[in-house]
Amino acid sequence: MSDQTDLSFAAKNAPAEGVVVVLAEEGPKLTPSAQDLDKKAKGLLARAAGITGFKGKKDSSVDLLAPQGLKFARLVLAGTGKTSAYSAEDWLNLGGSLRGLLTGKESPSAHIFVETADGKIVPADVARFALGTVLRGYKFQKYKTKKPKKDGAGDANDRTLKKIVIHCSDPKAAARAFAADQAIAAGVTLARDLVNEPANVLGPAEFAARAKALTKLGVQVEVLGEQALKKLGMNALLAVGQGSDRPSYVVVMQWKGAGAKGGDPIAIVGKGVTFDTGGISLKPAAGMEDMKGDMAGAACVVGLMQALAQRKAKVNAVGIIGLVENMPSGRAQRPGDVVKAMSGQTIEVLNTDAEGRMVLADCLWYAQTRFKPKVLINLATLTGAVMVALGKEHAGIFSNNEELAARLMAAGLATGEKLWRLPLGPKYDKMIDSKVADMKNTGGKWGGSISAAQFLQRFIKDGTAWSHLDIAGTAMSSVDSEINRSWGSGFGVRLIDRLIGDHYEKR
Repeated sequence: MSDQTDLSFAAKNAPAEGVVVVLAEEGPKLTPSAQDLDKKAKGLLARAAGITGFKGKKDSSVDLLAPQGLKFARLVLAGTGKTSAYSAEDWLNLGGSLRGLLTGKESPSAHIFVETADGKIVPADVARFALGTVLRGYKFQKYKTKKPKKDGAGDANDRTLKKIVIHCSDPKAAARAFAADQAIAAGVTLARDLVNEPANVLGPAEFAARAKALTKLGVQVEVLGEQALKKLGMNALLAVGQGSDRPSYVVVMQWKGAGAKGGDPIAIVGKGVTFDTGGISLKPAAGMEDMKGDMAGAACVVGLMQALAQRKAKVNAVGIIGLVENMPSGRAQRPGDVVKAMSGQTIEVLNTDAEGRMVLADCLWYAQTRFKPKVLINLATLTGAVMVALGKEHAGIFSNNEELAARLMAAGLATGEKLWRLPLGPKYDKMIDSKVADMKNTGGKWGGSISAAQFLQRFIKDGTAWSHLDIAGTAMSSVDSEINRSWGSGFGVRLIDRLIGDHYEKR
């Protein structure tokens, strides 16, 4: 759930209690606030740094409990390395790493003095630091039932962090800069919450209801049920969900932040398989519990729409998610079935576990037919093969448009949600040719993430700038980072928001 710790900004000379964090650059070079505290403590910080060999290097710290001569419960001197070379991502990660040091055990409040050795730091970097602290503070503990014990006075003895104050040279400017980042944090939090939910709680209907809640922010939300989907001819999507007792849905979210003169929208499509057993082509039992996260692409789209609406982005954006549950039953699709997609093309189903691409096929066609977007992007936990190729450090990107691909990769570098370009081509496309239909839904053993992307490309109309992001390795069961210790990472929200802000938002 979202970090319940209250975060605010204050001047550098504001009084502080509880836990205090000050910075030092490599050298060590103490920041002005650290120097001031060192004087008040009669050289305590300098002596502690000397004794411990602290040099101000990144990810190093000196930790003092109940420091002599100061009223604080705890004083932390944190190394930053050389901040002159810091990127926005470095400030973000610094905020996350320092938030990781704060537990609330010593005090319910913490004060962090964010400045460089020369005392200068722009408000945007302070805001990015604050975003890192919020993202790192996220915990999904909704189903924890153990309550804090009561002490003799009857107070909850939970010893959690209640308040973080970030001290900087221009707190008002930092707070203004943080407003947009706070909206992004809310979007990432929503995406993480959705991915972390168990599938017995979050089925297609419940997911659609959570997306519908965005109407309170001004997002126009339509929920298309099975009758509407049948009328539209979304048979590929419906075939995936036909084995489940839970009906399938498509949710269409529109944010019209650029108004009538903003032109055609940017469209973002997400795969929302709320649980994937593999269907008749049943997955092995080991690790199947992770398939509650097979809707992480849809979670990203909903989180992104939340962020755009909350920060009132001046862009016209459409988010479309296909919500299904892939279950084996007497009604389930069978290997060997042939279905007709909304585009009119026919698909031979060789493997019912290659289901996400069928969901996306209809959603991509619908997005293009109805909205004629200037740019079309889809996100999906589509293949295990992409993890074989890239591990969990990069998501795979496939694209038919060089400019869009370059912009996405640049946004990935700027946010730390990194992408790696993988190929498309005619010879790969032949891998999905079928003898009995227009195509088959799997290309076989080799190049699995590529043949899946080739399948999706067959549902992209000529002239549509399109990119497919395979986020199977980065969106769920993700590697711990400075800004995330959650099973669900919310990958893609910051990435696509950055892309939109840099290239598609009305100035």
